[in-house]
Amino acid sequence: MSLSGAAAVVGIGATDFSKDSGRSELGLAAEAVRDALADAGLEPSDVDGLVSFTMDTNAEIAVARELGIPELRFFSRVHYGGGAACATVQQAAMAVATGVAEVVVCYRAFNERSGHRFGQVRTAAAGSVDNSWSYPMGLGTPAAMVAMFARRYMHVHGATSEDFGRVAVVDRKHAATNPKAWFHERPITLEDHQSSRWIAEPLRLLDCCQESDGGVAIVVTSAERARDLRRPPAVIRAAAQGSGADQFTMTSYYRDDLTGLPEMGVVATALWRQSGLGPSDVDVAVLYDHFTPFVLVQLEELGFCERGEARHFIADGMLELDGGLPLNPHGGQLGEAYVHGMNGIAEAVRQVRGTAVNQVRGVGHVLVTAGTGVPTSGLVLGVA
Repeated sequence: MSLSGAAAVVGIGATDFSKDSGRSELGLAAEAVRDALADAGLEPSDVDGLVSFTMDTNAEIAVARELGIPELRFFSRVHYGGGAACATVQQAAMAVATGVAEVVVCYRAFNERSGHRFGQVRTAAAGSVDNSWSYPMGLGTPAAMVAMFARRYMHVHGATSEDFGRVAVVDRKHAATNPKAWFHERPITLEDHQSSRWIAEPLRLLDCCQESDGGVAIVVTSAERARDLRRPPAVIRAAAQGSGADQFTMTSYYRDDLTGLPEMGVVATALWRQSGLGPSDVDVAVLYDHFTPFVLVQLEELGFCERGEARHFIADGMLELDGGLPLNPHGGQLGEAYVHGMNGIAEAVRQVRGTAVNQVRGVGHVLVTAGTGVPTSGLVLGVA
């Protein structure tokens, strides 16, 4: 039994993206799910499954109560923060494909700017096995952890801060023409990137994603049922999770090669095998961009270029909307909002539907990735 083609995304919904939502995280979750169901032309009574992140504070039964969902036959959560994003859709697709549930909604909602901020040092986390090796050395924030990786990548492959900055410039360019983006009408230049302050050298402020308040929801059902619903379906051609050898959470510094993301390589192999596609078949790439260096490494692990060649691959407009591999037409987490990658899945659906504000012409397949530095996941969505 193959997962490929068995399920589809039929609804997407979101709140506004802000720095101070003024409402509870449960309220954000309920609003996003309600919006996604309306987009699909479904009612809360149609829903029998919910999937979220283990980091989400909104219990499935609480969301069900808020929306009036009468019964749940399936509920699941996925670990590893942003690495869970595409895996929530994978869980939903597996439930639908096996008949465990008929309509499953994936959601993520938080006040990540006005409430709990992931980018700050969390002293309580220092006691975990993984963190005990790095927190005492001062590596207590994601930016500091990625900075160690980025410096080694630069040393081995000759990448520069400007190479990282090109990712930020493209994301902000796309966000500038997206009215839903926090940085709407606020593009940046490479000079702006280079003059932004250090956060953890070699990462500058504009290498780091936003902290956002908001919620996003995704509705998944069978490909057969999807044909009768309101919107053109985005068929799930492939969905995969991956963890690499000797993996830690954000600090896999004990590997022989410190310049790769082998967990993303695991995901890539599974995606191409399931879908029967390859990098040359991808029309749009929605890559998790919490820190710019990891975008370059993802391009390498996914097979778009050889190891260490991403800085050359992205030159000459490759990531522009009219380039060979348009990147994050919504602006990504650097430009639109940081909702743990769920807003990237929503953008992929819009690109497949042909309804995106920065629509790429002739889209047949969109690749989406989840958080990097942690066990991760990915999707390939396509037209019906």
